Amino acid sequence: MASRVVTPALLLLLFSIFITFSPALCLKQHPLDPLTPSEFIHIKAIIHKAYPAQNLTFQYVGLDEPEKYTVLSWQSKSTTTTKSPPPPRRALVVTRLSKQTHEIIVDLSTRSIVSSKVHNGANGLPVLTLDEQTYANELPFKHEPFIKSIRKRGLDISQVVCSGFSVGWFGEAKSRRTIKINCFYTNGTVNLYVRPVEGIAFVVDLDEMEIIKYTDRFIVPVPKGEGTEYQASKQKPPFGPWLHGAPVVQSQGEGFSLEGHTIRWANWVFHLGFDVRTGTIISLASIYDLEKHKYRRVLYRGFVSELFVPYMNPTEDWYFKTFFDCGEFGFGQSTVSLEPLTDCPVNAKFMDAYYAGQDGTPVKISNAFCIFERHAGNILWRHTEVTIPNKVITEVRPEVTLVVRMVAVVGNYDYIIDWVFKPSGSIKLEVGLTGVLETEGVKYTKTDEIEEEVYGTLVADNTIAVNHDHFLTYHLDLDVDGEANSFVKNKMVTKRVKDPNIPRKSYWTVESETAKTESDAKLHLGLKPSDLVVVNPNKRTKPGNPIGYRLIPGSVAGPLLLEDDYPQIRGAFTKYNLWVTPYNKSEKWAGGQYVDQSRGGDTLATWSLRNREIENKDIVLWYTIGFHHSPCQEDFPMMPTLSGGFELRPTNFFESSPVLKVRTISPKHVPLPNCTTKN
Repeated sequence: MASRVVTPALLLLLFSIFITFSPALCLKQHPLDPLTPSEFIHIKAIIHKAYPAQNLTFQYVGLDEPEKYTVLSWQSKSTTTTKSPPPPRRALVVTRLSKQTHEIIVDLSTRSIVSSKVHNGANGLPVLTLDEQTYANELPFKHEPFIKSIRKRGLDISQVVCSGFSVGWFGEAKSRRTIKINCFYTNGTVNLYVRPVEGIAFVVDLDEMEIIKYTDRFIVPVPKGEGTEYQASKQKPPFGPWLHGAPVVQSQGEGFSLEGHTIRWANWVFHLGFDVRTGTIISLASIYDLEKHKYRRVLYRGFVSELFVPYMNPTEDWYFKTFFDCGEFGFGQSTVSLEPLTDCPVNAKFMDAYYAGQDGTPVKISNAFCIFERHAGNILWRHTEVTIPNKVITEVRPEVTLVVRMVAVVGNYDYIIDWVFKPSGSIKLEVGLTGVLETEGVKYTKTDEIEEEVYGTLVADNTIAVNHDHFLTYHLDLDVDGEANSFVKNKMVTKRVKDPNIPRKSYWTVESETAKTESDAKLHLGLKPSDLVVVNPNKRTKPGNPIGYRLIPGSVAGPLLLEDDYPQIRGAFTKYNLWVTPYNKSEKWAGGQYVDQSRGGDTLATWSLRNREIENKDIVLWYTIGFHHSPCQEDFPMMPTLSGGFELRPTNFFESSPVLKVRTISPKHVPLPNCTTKN
């Protein structure tokens, strides 16, 4: 954390910059730009002036984005030679004060509070801050019963590390704002999550910052540390194979440009934002149409709305481990600095990100994003024609894509979030799961010793890797060539051939069905073959096809928990793989505005009960990519990346292939070994 702390000297400099900020510079700011360090400092001053209490904490500070029509109006005016001034900047601030959650709107242009209200904690609590988690994790080491428990186990307390876990909700009528603390043993390895100290648990009241419950229920062996160290410098022979990296040489320079947070590459232009709760936000993604000579909007705004990770161990020490990583821990807050040359290739450009710490001070995440052109050796398109007599015609275009990457580390898991833009008009959304497994310490060393259900896989001595799920729900506000869109299910239907003179007996055809309301659009994917298309019913191609973009799903997985199980009530937005709702600025978070200890009363599933009309409306797709993870020994002691994703692909959006006339800049000549040169 030391590298993220902003020094007092830097704060003073930033504040002075803010005070002297010129109108000319203001004109360059995009309405969807994330809050800046100087804006965070100003927000802190405004809040403390209005609430001078000493115990106020900042739980969330983010851009209160302008209304959509305001942003689009600004964008249309700013494409002319005269730049339009951006709309007033506002911030949404969530604080804790006197054990209450305050929701405050700050107007940065007038330096005033526009509105303030107290949120009813029965409907959930705000994002946990890193600071309060750190304070809570230190409390056990001042707790004498815990110190005695560690000695009783023969462990060195200087090698013990503790970590906090959200407690969920399990039907309690009223509860305090708490987290549970579990502890781990290092002593020869930094891989702490594979060495749990079982039987010990704490409950900490975060508002009082005190231990309100401590239990030491049983003792089992702490799993061994040998063979679990993953640091390269600590590895010992025998070693694995050498992997030879391929340098990326762009002799003509990089193919994209950055202007503030706006990125231009090939035929794409889009805005890159950041939020402490979600991390990456892609906005106003538009693609240039060579025939129409203009940019056409595809996506107004897209981001990971929630990440639900329920573990499948229902015992006393594990049942509550059903995490909502965006709403409880902050996916953006959990973003880590990317390592050049390993997280990102040599041709990557990096961008920093900022969020407000618990005291309102800006915290810097260096290299939070990397943007790079990916030369993966893939083929954009090709064809070899051999049918024409005496001719062999081969045309190939190598594929180059633009990748926007961030990595969030929530406890033991590292999530690699990629947005991949293709010159074909496709946007691929990719996620990689890696890190280390969360394990339970047990008495068993062999599978044939197991006498009871263990809720996972025995991956090493005394070590059960517990079964769990990952459900990432994306908020995708598609604007396919305009805001008014419809959701169409193109079903592949088998039909029988009626002509008796044709030897074929069957074929399939497409039957289209336009969803009129939210209930029409809810889908369990994988049951029937279909194409899922967002169309603009008001525009058609020259042949008469509706302009659209298709969702090509990735791995299909749905929840296996009972619908009346408390974690599933809170995570009801995963019941369907796909939902479609009418656009509503307030409906951003699939798990609700306040997720910690929430009761499921403010989720995507509850909003959709209104069954609103969605035909020819401004609509939002909510797509969930899921993983059921039954761990295996190859996932231990560190987990090779498990990848998944999905694609948004143009479907009758263009009049013809947008990559027919794509040109590639040939790299400088390099010898091609083992290659026969054509004469």
